[in-house]
Amino acid sequence: MRVTWVPARLALVLLAATVSQAWAESCVVQSHAERLDVKVCQENLTIPPDLFHDGFCKPQLKDQKVEVTYMDQCPSGSFGQCSNAQVANMPYRQNIHYYGVASDAAFLKPFCEQQSKGVWKTQ
Repeated sequence: MRVTWVPARLALVLLAATVSQAWAESCVVQSHAERLDVKVCQENLTIPPDLFHDGFCKPQLKDQKVEVTYMDQCPSGSFGQCSNAQVANMPYRQNIHYYGVASDAAFLKPFCEQQSKGVWKTQ
């Protein structure tokens, strides 16, 4: 009995790990200000789900209207991505996709590589 229980439990643990990876969560955050619209998509890699959903995907931006859409993965069409970006002063990682003005890469790429210790990728 014990021999069959261990493999069955192991199979359930492996299945749960596979399912949780398939449920990767992303959020598209669009902010609108008087003369500036920004759209990014954050793809969770290691952030606890509640913290990602209730904190990272709900920025408080003064004098800006913010819209958040949750999805399984970030949409195509970004001009760049900061892959495996580390959250400041925390052990968490995420991929950040940038949409809109491609010339913003001039300051986003150095920030990604130096501050976030990520890898900049162009789409």
